[in-house]
Amino acid sequence: MKKRYTTLLPASLTRFTPLLGVLLSAPLLTSQAVLAATKLDPVIVTAARTAQTSDETLAAVTVINRDDIERQQARSVQDILRGVPGVSISNNGGAGKVTSLFLRGTESDHVLVLIDGVKVGSATAGTAAFQDMPVELIERIEIVRGPRSSLYGSEAVGGVIQIFTRKGSAASKPFFTIGGGSYGSAEASIGVSERGENGWFSASASGASTDGFNACDGKPFPGGAGCFTIEPDKDGNRTQSRSLRAGYRTQFGLEVDAHALRTSSETEFDGSAFSGNESESLQDVLGATIRYSLADIWQLTLSGGRSLDESDTLKDGILIGRINTQRDTLSLQSDHFITDNHLVTIGADYQDDRVDSATAYVVTDRDNRGLFTQYQGSFAAHDIEVSLRSDDNEQFGKRTTGGAAWGWAFAKNLRVTAAYGTAFKAPTFNELYWPGFGNPDLEPETSRSAELGLRGHMDWASWSVNLYETRVKKLIAFDAATFAPVNVGEARMRGIETTLTTQISAWNLSANLTLLDPKDRSSGANKGNTLARRTKQSLRFDADRDFGKYGIGATLLAEGKRYDDSANTRKISGYSTIDFRAQYRLTKAWKLQARIENLLDKEYETASFYNQPGRSFFVTLRYQPQA
Repeated sequence: MKKRYTTLLPASLTRFTPLLGVLLSAPLLTSQAVLAATKLDPVIVTAARTAQTSDETLAAVTVINRDDIERQQARSVQDILRGVPGVSISNNGGAGKVTSLFLRGTESDHVLVLIDGVKVGSATAGTAAFQDMPVELIERIEIVRGPRSSLYGSEAVGGVIQIFTRKGSAASKPFFTIGGGSYGSAEASIGVSERGENGWFSASASGASTDGFNACDGKPFPGGAGCFTIEPDKDGNRTQSRSLRAGYRTQFGLEVDAHALRTSSETEFDGSAFSGNESESLQDVLGATIRYSLADIWQLTLSGGRSLDESDTLKDGILIGRINTQRDTLSLQSDHFITDNHLVTIGADYQDDRVDSATAYVVTDRDNRGLFTQYQGSFAAHDIEVSLRSDDNEQFGKRTTGGAAWGWAFAKNLRVTAAYGTAFKAPTFNELYWPGFGNPDLEPETSRSAELGLRGHMDWASWSVNLYETRVKKLIAFDAATFAPVNVGEARMRGIETTLTTQISAWNLSANLTLLDPKDRSSGANKGNTLARRTKQSLRFDADRDFGKYGIGATLLAEGKRYDDSANTRKISGYSTIDFRAQYRLTKAWKLQARIENLLDKEYETASFYNQPGRSFFVTLRYQPQA
């Protein structure tokens, strides 16, 4: 009998590089034959909090690995995630500016973000700083679409995104990059990893700077819009990141892993006297895991972490605001392998959020305790997953969420899946207590989601189709009458995601199309309107080919119109961009890369009045010995 579930040990983690087998990772396919995908099936850990191969998971998952990032020549997490199925991104004017991500049409704070297993994000704003995450220090990203509150608790309404930093690989493996390009941009990174028979170590650092461009063409008061000011200057950004990771595994099944990531940034933007025009931020993520495995029948995992989100706001160099948040988490998880095809998981989570701010919040601390259990089983051609979780929030009491998924391999290389899940989202400190804005009477948002999927994995191609509907009740939205957030009613998101990867005449081709209908279903003037900043149509097409030492590729991204406000009075036009890339391998370890972004120099916005880069280029020299 085939063993369905893999214990999460370092030996298995080394297999994450070959990710061609991910059925749902169509946006980013590595340059190998599609046929090889049947032999190289990667391990995914985010969807079920246990290690699964991509063929086993019942969730809609996209995996982006290090090879994908380097092939695409991505320079930001926004670059990596643009056009991923179900993902819509809004950016306020270029590098380092606030970047919001909407997953399957849910709100930007309905996405749970993890870095190496540690929950990150601002307890006041409720979102993660995607704009500050260092691309060169990332090993891979897992994007799980669909509710996961029954495993993770609050925030996982639209899904979960987990970012994994670089970890020691086979033998000694240093890396080095340096590059520069348009808008006075320059980047560099350096790192080394070492792995022995039982231990591993990795240390790396990166830095980036850009002079930028004018971020915003706003309108000042009265009748203001956008950034509510006119500051026609360049808005630059400087970011520095450092990462450490080390671990050891004994011959008795005990494993210890510790990691740390720090990112500091300075960003210029256009803003009023109240919002400022400069920010200095610091993001810290610290974590450790102790794991004990008893053969193949039981695994116990204890993990803890701390994430810090510190931000100073300045106006022309003068400090006008400071908000620091701290999130401490602790988790104990016990996995019981009843047989090769049946796994029972029992776990407990603890989370404590704290706010330290120059702004006076009525409440500055709250904790949450969660208990969860999950069953994963396989019966011939059928697979099922059932999960249940109870959260006890210090402010909002107990919340119960659940999820169920079923998969049926009804024919060779064809599988149908169905899933249903509930989720909730606790209001943020800003929504509750921001002076003059917060509403302490807010209740948590709740949701229910249903999904139906079909996947095919043939010699000639891999493809998938997923249809889903999510309904969010007690949706938190801004009420212009009271000038405060309120629970307004209901939002409904319906969508379809299709993906395809194939190879034609040595060209690796991948495409995905997302069609979304995100509606405001609450009573009032906005009933029936499209939810703000979500695009209804998104298409991405990638083509890449290697010619020995040479390689070329291109990405087409097209997105339909969206609205910038709940009233749907400010329309943002749709757009399409083409990015071109090329590389030349100087030696086995050295390669020269070049990228032209927005080749046709399209003018477009993803948030009203906030500009996006025009035609620009970037050249990178990369050193990476082959494993």
